[in-house]
Amino acid sequence: MVTEFILIGFSTFPQHLLPIFFFLYLLMYLFTLLGNLLIMATIWSEHSLHTPMYLFLCALSISEILFTVAVTPRMLVDMLSTHHSITFVACASQMFFSFTFGFTHSFLLMIMGYDRYVAICHPLCYNVLMGTRGFVRLVSWSWAGGSVMGMMVTLIVFHLTFCGSNTIHHFFCHVLSLLKLSCGKEASSVTLGVILVCVTALMGCLFLIFLSYVFIVAAILRIPSAEGRHKTFSTCVSHLTVVVVHYGFASIIYLKPKGPHSMDSNTLMATTYTVVTPFLSPIIFSLRNKELKNAIKKSFLRKFCPLNS
Repeated sequence: MVTEFILIGFSTFPQHLLPIFFFLYLLMYLFTLLGNLLIMATIWSEHSLHTPMYLFLCALSISEILFTVAVTPRMLVDMLSTHHSITFVACASQMFFSFTFGFTHSFLLMIMGYDRYVAICHPLCYNVLMGTRGFVRLVSWSWAGGSVMGMMVTLIVFHLTFCGSNTIHHFFCHVLSLLKLSCGKEASSVTLGVILVCVTALMGCLFLIFLSYVFIVAAILRIPSAEGRHKTFSTCVSHLTVVVVHYGFASIIYLKPKGPHSMDSNTLMATTYTVVTPFLSPIIFSLRNKELKNAIKKSFLRKFCPLNS
């Protein structure tokens, strides 16, 4: 029985570029943590931002920080290490946390789309549907759903038998790479089942987000003034941009054809997706959301330039 796995994702990576990418990814990792913490601190300190839209953003920042912490530190250590083994338990834990926080992130993006739909299409019901109780319930369901997905996939995968190679062709305990190492009669059916569950959940979130924006766009087009349409749509731009980046990067990685000589490019793209998408999210929300950007500037001036605030 396999008691540990060997991660060889970086063995196909251009070795002379590893130090460069290490420092680049380290900077993006630190910026991701600081950027999300800045967003969270600004939202909690500015009472004008204590609205469901920004509280959902705060919950999204928490999920991004936790996802990044679950995957990136180990990845950075392995980039400059010659010992790439990971124990069976550590591998299962990494998979559980990465799936939990990753799916929670997708569920929160879906709920943020629903929040914009209610605010624009049913403004009179907004305070009722998105009050404190509604906010807590939706966020709780997102975290519960992510935890269930993480636990379910992890239990299914690690109940399989790994009787052959213990070499994972990835930089972390990636579910598809692990499924390739399993053996037994049930291996192929379990692989298909895991893929269908994950794809259904993610595509379901994307479909509901798309459906929300269909109704949002229809409602915006009914606004008579161009200024009103622009002001209303501006509240959705940052969320929509993050959704496009999140699903766009994922589609490039998981839907592109796999060639026999593309192992190094696959590793590069996978690491880029893992580090870059959380890195871009706080930038997008900070720059594309005028109210949040002004609040960050106000907090910065009050903290470091009290005489000018």
